[in-house]
Amino acid sequence: MEQVEQRHTTPPPSSPPSERRRGRTNLILPNEPAPGASPGTLVLEDDEKPKIYLMDYCTEHMIEKQIGSVDECIEYLTDDTPSVTWIDVQGIGHKATFERLGEIFKIHPLALEDVVNVPQRPKSDVYAEQQLVICRMAQCSTDGQLVTEQLSILFGKGFVLTIQEEPNVDVLEPVRERIRRGRGSIRKSGADYLAYALFDAIIDGFYPVLEKLGERLEDLELEVLDGKQNSARKLHDIKRELLAMRRAIWPQRELANALLRDDSPHIQQNTRLYLRDTYDHAVQVMDMVETFREIASGLMDLYLSGMSTRMNEIMKVLTIISTIFLPLTFIAGVYGMNFDTNASPANMPELKWRYGYEFALGLMALSVIGLLFYYRKKGWLGRRDD
Repeated sequence: MEQVEQRHTTPPPSSPPSERRRGRTNLILPNEPAPGASPGTLVLEDDEKPKIYLMDYCTEHMIEKQIGSVDECIEYLTDDTPSVTWIDVQGIGHKATFERLGEIFKIHPLALEDVVNVPQRPKSDVYAEQQLVICRMAQCSTDGQLVTEQLSILFGKGFVLTIQEEPNVDVLEPVRERIRRGRGSIRKSGADYLAYALFDAIIDGFYPVLEKLGERLEDLELEVLDGKQNSARKLHDIKRELLAMRRAIWPQRELANALLRDDSPHIQQNTRLYLRDTYDHAVQVMDMVETFREIASGLMDLYLSGMSTRMNEIMKVLTIISTIFLPLTFIAGVYGMNFDTNASPANMPELKWRYGYEFALGLMALSVIGLLFYYRKKGWLGRRDD
């Protein structure tokens, strides 16, 4: 008989997290211990306890609840029960909690250091009694910006321990629903299959992010064609986000390939077959990221080309205006000279002519009309076929 205790859903987003943990689109160095520190040193900054959720399941039953202390999961980790126990720790920073996790699950100090001191490059480390898989989870924030977060998966015989940086909405909810409803083979398989399902959900979580980035690129394409001035900043932001996506998915593609090909004793052969599909998804995501980067670069070139074309049009108009006024300036300068018509009849006789003023204005107008007609005929002003 299936039993469910204090079922929970993924908590809604809390207050904005610290820039150290969530600002992963920047080039941030890992939060490593001081140079010369002993291996396994934990660098933790705050005393806020993480949220811990537990799911214990097998083919006959399923228990799901939030626990207040990691010691409450010890009763589910005994060898007498054939169930799989998933402990999801959301939030890092409480040193006592992670030291106790290391004692309960017998986590190697180097593995615990990689879990806590973020960010780490996605990788897989095999130990005697467990295996550690470090991934990067990508999501879109409420304002549509890319947010990446480290998620560590530690699994061994009968248990899976996941550690997230922040207690926010994640991409693991589909796996929780599969466990609750008993869909597929997840309730019939071991801890290695659950670890695969979590890793696969992380890779598949890139698709919605890429879909939103694709929509933003389509909108930006129209803005670039319309010549909007703020398009360059938006293109720059998208290129930075795509770079962050590439930095997140590239090593995870290598990680999927390594999990598929290594001889880890913690991954069964039938589970290894499913990792092929995860590897294919990682390759597809990588191809989409590269395609979007090329599109963004092309849009940037198109924007710069459009700006150059508009600048050339402005310079052409200003040049035409200058050349139109050039003969007017010449005529006005000639008739502005102080010649004495009494000294010689050749000294501008039109100065004493009755229609001299009208003649000068007519000459100016005729030069303007002639230049406009010439520019029009050459195609420098408007189009030749107009």
